[in-house]
Amino acid sequence: MITVHHLDNSRSQRVLWLLEELNLPYEIKFYKRDQRMMAPPELKAVHPLGKSPVITDVPGTIAESGAIIDYLVGAYGPQLAPPPGMPERLRYNYWMYAAEGSFMQPLVLKLITMQIRKRVPFFIRPIASGIASAIEKQMVNPNIAANAALWESTLASSPWFVGDSFTAADIMMSFPLETATSRGGLGDKPYIKAWLETIHARPAYRRALERGGAYAYA
Repeated sequence: MITVHHLDNSRSQRVLWLLEELNLPYEIKFYKRDQRMMAPPELKAVHPLGKSPVITDVPGTIAESGAIIDYLVGAYGPQLAPPPGMPERLRYNYWMYAAEGSFMQPLVLKLITMQIRKRVPFFIRPIASGIASAIEKQMVNPNIAANAALWESTLASSPWFVGDSFTAADIMMSFPLETATSRGGLGDKPYIKAWLETIHARPAYRRALERGGAYAYA
């Protein structure tokens, strides 16, 4: 049976969602973040980097969201990816890789600048806050805005990221869109909002929440 090493409020929620879409049996091993919002050291017994998501299945241990989803789709759910050689496959590959490669980087930087404001000693907080604001203004916010504009225009032209059909690329893209929305600053993006409402209403998504527990971005 597939085992998901599931960290709260993390990318591993996407893995649970995919497994529910595929109606695959699986078990969950739960891990809680520490006070610094980091994964606990117990995860290092599963994978040397000690991060989630990680799954174990017949071939062994598989880490990284994209690699996990690519493996599960290839092994159990080819219907969730366009056939190789089709134009849709190129779009599918783009969103699958861009979800982590391009879109999460400024969101991680945004989290860091938010934490700087909260966690530095009060006597240096004005200076730290000024540095954080400068980083956001020059590097973070423009990239998030550009990414959001691309998401909005894509979803304005089709209901899903790869056209008319739901694919695993939509599952990969869920975390960047949920995270960006939760951290604010996207402005009025009706197509992004409608897409999030649609995925959140999917029965498999709801079942994944029930299995995985509280998830701050849903």
